[in-house]
Amino acid sequence: MSRFYNDSVFWVEVDKIKPNPYQPRREFDEVHLKSLADSIRQYGVLQALVVTRKEVEKGDGGLGVEYELVAGERRLRASKLAGLLQVPVLIRTGEETDLIKLELAIIENIQREDLNPVDRARAFERLSKEFNFKHHEIGKKVGKSREYVSNSVRILTLPEAMLNALSDNKITEGHTRPLMMLVDRPQEQETLFKEIMAKKLNVREAESIARHIAVERARKIIDNEIIEIENQFKEKLGSRVRIEKRDEGGRVTIDFFNKDDLRALLERIAREGETVSTETLIKNIEPLTEEEQILAEDETKNDDESLYSIANFSI
Repeated sequence: MSRFYNDSVFWVEVDKIKPNPYQPRREFDEVHLKSLADSIRQYGVLQALVVTRKEVEKGDGGLGVEYELVAGERRLRASKLAGLLQVPVLIRTGEETDLIKLELAIIENIQREDLNPVDRARAFERLSKEFNFKHHEIGKKVGKSREYVSNSVRILTLPEAMLNALSDNKITEGHTRPLMMLVDRPQEQETLFKEIMAKKLNVREAESIARHIAVERARKIIDNEIIEIENQFKEKLGSRVRIEKRDEGGRVTIDFFNKDDLRALLERIAREGETVSTETLIKNIEPLTEEEQILAEDETKNDDESLYSIANFSI
């Protein structure tokens, strides 16, 4: 097992320290780095960096020393911003493998919660693919469950645009769950993603939409006429509409996200009522049978006043 050289802290020039090629972090927040640099100017580097040391032959035949960072890249970057010439380091001895460098970098970032969900997922994937670690083995190393690791890696099945939005904090990790429910329906997935971004949907709202889509997909009998009417509703109202058929009648459900959205829907319905003729609305609906006409006339006599009551609609 590797140990630290003489168990001592050494001071090394920052320009002699190379970054860790296995650093899992892709993005470093400039504001946070500046804040850390200000702290370092005032108090110095309070925790030593971890490096490896290697002697290399120079062009003139002499020997030089190179240092490669294992852990502490934020501190190294901030130290450079602060104008430090040297930083305190612990030098690891023994044979350093690529696996150890990656493992230590991941563990440090996980413990500090410095990795965004996408970088974390990619780091776990590298441990799995390049070093043949099982998910439960990765979980033990980072103090997380196997499910945590597996769910993190699943994020990478999302399109790049969604991963970028997650990295940039435009959506949360919770939003990835409903998006991944639609992984085999890319068009619906893209539509839901755009709705999350444009309408600032929270996770619960996004999951509700994804569940509705999943239920629709699982319909045992597809009624093409109903689907066509749903599409016409969506086009006219600019919102997701679902029609549920029952043995008798059914229900029309219209999605909305806030009071303003609901008012806008009402205005669209009112405008359509003024501009669309009755003939246009019913042209694709089959005529009633004689028995249905008699029943309809009886219901009309009893229900004229409540026919257009909002109580008869589910939104």
